Amino acid sequence: MAKKVRIPTPLRKLTNNEEVVEVDAATIADAILELQTRFPGIRERLVDESGAVRRFVNVYVNEEDIRFLQNQQTSLKDGDEISIIPAIAGG
Repeated sequence: MAKKVRIPTPLRKLTNNEEVVEVDAATIADAILELQTRFPGIRERLVDESGAVRRFVNVYVNEEDIRFLQNQQTSLKDGDEISIIPAIAGG
């Protein structure tokens, strides 16, 4: 069984308007690479030049922030749900 990645509305133009994409990845880093292979341009929206997840992008595995887990090395298992959530600022 694959892992599901929930794609936020601003990135759906890169995924042919798919809201949920299935990946076969062992870690978050692998999932990002698979997304980039299938949907060119998505990686640069998620990670910076050094390869770190951008500050304004939050990534969750089963509702847990990867920043409090093992970041991009967070392991994935079948049935996991990955959520990409852009930070929203206002004032």
